[in-house]
Amino acid sequence: MAKIDILKVYDYLHSIPELGFKEVKTAAFLAEQLQKLGYQVTTGVGGTGVIGTIKGQEPGPVLMLRADMDALPFTVDGKPEVRHACGHDSHCSMMLAAAAVLADKVKKGTLKILFQPAEEIGTGALAVIKDGALEGVDYILGLHNRPVQDIPDGTLTPAVNHSALAQVAIDIEGKSSHGARPHLGVNAAETAAVLTTAIMSIKLNPVKTWSCKVTAIQCGSVFNIIPEKAHMLVDCRAEDNETIDEMLTKLQQAVDGVALAMGAKITLTTPTGIIPAPQYAPEMVQLLADSIVAVAGKEHYREPITNPGGEDFHFFTRKYPKLKAGYLGVGAGATPGLHAVNMHLNKNSLQNGADVLVHAALKIIG
Repeated sequence: MAKIDILKVYDYLHSIPELGFKEVKTAAFLAEQLQKLGYQVTTGVGGTGVIGTIKGQEPGPVLMLRADMDALPFTVDGKPEVRHACGHDSHCSMMLAAAAVLADKVKKGTLKILFQPAEEIGTGALAVIKDGALEGVDYILGLHNRPVQDIPDGTLTPAVNHSALAQVAIDIEGKSSHGARPHLGVNAAETAAVLTTAIMSIKLNPVKTWSCKVTAIQCGSVFNIIPEKAHMLVDCRAEDNETIDEMLTKLQQAVDGVALAMGAKITLTTPTGIIPAPQYAPEMVQLLADSIVAVAGKEHYREPITNPGGEDFHFFTRKYPKLKAGYLGVGAGATPGLHAVNMHLNKNSLQNGADVLVHAALKIIG
């Protein structure tokens, strides 16, 4: 059985953070490691993605294990930097360690290891889907390290219930005029203000968890000119796909009403699409729960958690409804929180995630 030093892998990946669809060094390293482990490797999946495949001697299902690769952009001391502030380096480390153990243990069916690009952009999963990476896959397991706000370091949870997420862009086109003659123009700034109030007035079922908020308004630059154009960003989240659909319908109604009232042209788009909420298979959640207890002990098990963040992993079941999916949460003490510029985690807790993945995978293909 091959063995991967998960700590050394993590340290190396942490030193080469790359943005979405630019994970060239990361992908090359992971592809090389998979080849050394005996996997048949396909590169360039969805741009920079990597898939390693091993087939068993007996017919059986196709299981895919997925980890994301990309890092995040920051400005530090006035200079642009790229950092692994969401821990995708830890995900790849856990996945590669699991792949090493599983390489000679696939008895039935097929094991596929997917290192996916561009999760942070929200379109990496769609890119690998477009390239046919999920064709014929019966089961899929993903994972993510969890921050201290979710579960304690060293514990694990069999499901992370993300939110459905839509990043909405709104463009307002009014009419410019002199500040002394505002009646001759259509004020894009005022239109944005009225639309903000309308968005704040959206009401959905209070039993559901949801959020719809304006996060940016860009408009005008001169004090005595009625601005013609405005650009707005709206962050939309909901606990399920039905609620996000209802929210977006009401958001469009608000846009249409304000456009009519103010005499402006307003366009609403979702540049990255709508990232869906999870559709986990109950048997996969139970599989991970059993594996956590078997590997780490009941004292390290935590019940499924709810998280308002989005994950493009859930495009897989949206596009393939019969796909049975599960998603492991690995408590690794990430602090002060995910996406913080100074985020750090306990790399010694990563082996837990790899071991649980191995145990769960062998129940399907072992």
